[in-house]
Amino acid sequence: IYNETQHDAALPLSGALFLMRTPNKKTLRLIIITFMISVIAFAGWVYTRPQPIAVDVVTTAVGDVEATVVNTRAGTVKSCQRSNLAPASGGQIAKIWVKEGDRVHKDQILLELWSQDLKAQRELAQRQLTMSEERRRETCILAENARREAVRTQQLVKQGFVSSQRADDANANARSRQASCEAAGTDIQRAEAQVRVTQASLDRTVIIAPFSGVVAHISGELGEFTTPSPPGIPTPPTIDLIDDTCLYVTAPMDEVDAPKIRVGQAARITLDAMPNKIFPGKIRRIAPFVTEIEKQARTVDIEVDFLTIPADALLVGYSADVEVILERKENVLRIPTQAVRQNNRVWLVDGDHRLSEQAIETGLSNWSFTEIRTGLKEGDRVLISFDQDTLKAGTVVQPKMD
Repeated sequence: IYNETQHDAALPLSGALFLMRTPNKKTLRLIIITFMISVIAFAGWVYTRPQPIAVDVVTTAVGDVEATVVNTRAGTVKSCQRSNLAPASGGQIAKIWVKEGDRVHKDQILLELWSQDLKAQRELAQRQLTMSEERRRETCILAENARREAVRTQQLVKQGFVSSQRADDANANARSRQASCEAAGTDIQRAEAQVRVTQASLDRTVIIAPFSGVVAHISGELGEFTTPSPPGIPTPPTIDLIDDTCLYVTAPMDEVDAPKIRVGQAARITLDAMPNKIFPGKIRRIAPFVTEIEKQARTVDIEVDFLTIPADALLVGYSADVEVILERKENVLRIPTQAVRQNNRVWLVDGDHRLSEQAIETGLSNWSFTEIRTGLKEGDRVLISFDQDTLKAGTVVQPKMD
């Protein structure tokens, strides 16, 4: 039976109580408490339920994949030509024609030792050569005159004007004069050899550039004495000359990777001094032996040419890394290598952001990308951050980026 006087009090409590008998106070209190507990429980469930895990995902796409190997220790930029020059004989430095950093040409004189005594010996030898040439000229003139005299005497013998003894004496004199002429020629050769000997001694006091390049270091000063390095005792060179127009990189490769490397293979060169640049290169030489250094891995040294000398000023001695390209595949399905789990499995993210485990077959791989042969298709999303222990199939995730 509906009570109009209680209409305003009963209607706010619940629409279900409308047109019903007004409950007593105890029942009303129970209904209110139950309702409040339900609201609190629902709010607690909303705020305490597990939130989706924020993860990084990547979309599979087509691209290039390479199989590469890298050096085990830092390599070094070297020059194709570098000479530690020193005079062949010891002496006092008299002239230094260049300074450090100068560019020089082939056969340019770089340094001279004091050599006044040798120059005097050369002048003496040259004068002796001149005297020998004049003496030969004199003896040869006399020899020619004696020959003509012998011919005339022989004609007079035939006419009966002189005796045959006179003709024999004339012939003997002509032969003697001719022998003296030839001996004078030999004396000239001896004098020329003496000039060459003194010139060679003089050349040993001069340092001449064997090729064009830049002077890297000079270790002597004017007036100082310098000596050649004795056998088995290395001494600092007087002049260090570098050809900086031809550079290459030498780098140690692990002995395990050495059988995969071939002369002519492409490579990439990076320098610590220029971290944002990559220089193309090509392998020019592989060492025929394994280098063994105590407490270090055994390695095989390789040499890599720069395909083009960079416009940047490269310094000999820069540390460098070499990445040798063993094989390359273009336009293949690939994913970042860090997305591949053990046993060639990946976490696949579906349209509802739920995880599922997917087995794949891989091909070429490097530190950056891995080729996918089967198991995925272009456009699939895979997880690349799976270090959370809570991840399992069916887990809802929140991709940071698609």
